[in-house]
Amino acid sequence: MDTSKLVRRSENEWVIAPDSDPRAHGMRVPGVIFATEALVREMDEKVYEQVANVAKLPGIVAASYAMPDAHWGYGFPIGGVAAFDPDEGGVVSAGGVGFDISCGVRCLHTGLKSADIEGRKKLLADALYARIPAGVGSTGAIRLSSSEMDSMLSGGARWAVDRGYGSADDLDRIEEHGCMRGARPEAVSEHAKKRQRDEMGTLGSGNHYLEVQRVAEVFDERSAHAFGLVVDDVVVSIHCGSRGLGHQIGTEFLKSMAVEAKQHGIALPDRELACAPLDSTTGQNYLGAMRAAINCALANRQILTHLTRRVFADILPAARLPLLYDVSHNTCKLEEHVVEGRKRKLYVHRKGATRAFGPGHPDLPPALRDVGQPVLIGGSMGTCSYVLAGAEAPGERAFASACHGAGRSMSRHEATRRWHGRQVVDELANRGVLIRSPSMRGVAEEAPGAYKDVTAVVDAADAAGLARKVARLEPIVCIKG
Repeated sequence: MDTSKLVRRSENEWVIAPDSDPRAHGMRVPGVIFATEALVREMDEKVYEQVANVAKLPGIVAASYAMPDAHWGYGFPIGGVAAFDPDEGGVVSAGGVGFDISCGVRCLHTGLKSADIEGRKKLLADALYARIPAGVGSTGAIRLSSSEMDSMLSGGARWAVDRGYGSADDLDRIEEHGCMRGARPEAVSEHAKKRQRDEMGTLGSGNHYLEVQRVAEVFDERSAHAFGLVVDDVVVSIHCGSRGLGHQIGTEFLKSMAVEAKQHGIALPDRELACAPLDSTTGQNYLGAMRAAINCALANRQILTHLTRRVFADILPAARLPLLYDVSHNTCKLEEHVVEGRKRKLYVHRKGATRAFGPGHPDLPPALRDVGQPVLIGGSMGTCSYVLAGAEAPGERAFASACHGAGRSMSRHEATRRWHGRQVVDELANRGVLIRSPSMRGVAEEAPGAYKDVTAVVDAADAAGLARKVARLEPIVCIKG
């Protein structure tokens, strides 16, 4: 990205001013990119255009934001954050949520140290791969009837716990306590439900994974203690979302929103930013369907947690896998935020961005409230991941949002031109990281070199005050979709 078009507000904050160049004409609010100069220069010029275009949508408040891992997406940049006021003609955009609705990360303790699994690492990798369905079109052992589908879409992780997949203790460590209110299963098409019928308890493909990790470094002892993280602890991270159901909802509503926008006289700066007024029938139907997809993702990760616990019970019976936290990074949620000194209820779109509530927030469980929300940042395959915490007061930058991962630096097509899957697997095995995947092409697409440096991204988020570093995690075993 050309930095000459940006105003540098601080070391890690860059501003696109309204009408600063032809692409910025019509912006209602500024665009703000949180990143170091090096990360900004690595970003595609399309990120500039997308941040500026989001700032042109009706009812947007404060700014159109981009996180340090931002890259080109559909409509919004991936790593984009924007909030809309329903009392000022605000809109909801399916492109501002993304296709994999409520894709997210959950992290589990194991109670083990790295030495405890060293002699059983291969056995653990093979067992997880055999019993955690992964890959394109992967299906699980669960098949939902129509009534159970609707119950799942209404109940989320609570539905899963009620059916024996985990315990009630898990629910306090999940956003929305495991169940997103306001879900409307009737707003989800039969085709979307059909796509999901056999996909509960599956990882899917792309950048989704289940990873056994070692806590390699702690940066904030107080927060790490509250999170239960100690150097050399073994944890498990699960990254996946709402699978085919979420993708179908996004696809269908983008089409209807394009019609809706035209009917309401909304001039779209980009057809991919199709949107609908929040108070319109289409807007309300999308919110109901999207919330159902959030519940689908929460239930999916809950079932995967149950399957993971069963594998550990067989291979390493001393392990105990309580939940540290579960966060989503493709959502739109109604939240209360202070803007220009006034509390306002806003619809916050986070696409490839993680909610990062700070210390004292009432939505956090009591055990975590003093230090802030865990923010789980997945790295690329074979590289480190991070646990952060919501920023300290005065905090709440970008509507209490942070980055979600490393962020791609090249397309999947380009990655397969540069690497072969077997090469990547062998190189990581030589470093002590075991990869299991049904697709060597998929491994090549997700090669570590296809992503930005996650450490640089996390350092920028920390320095910008979006969230603060707590711990660094290194991979041991990775089950890749």
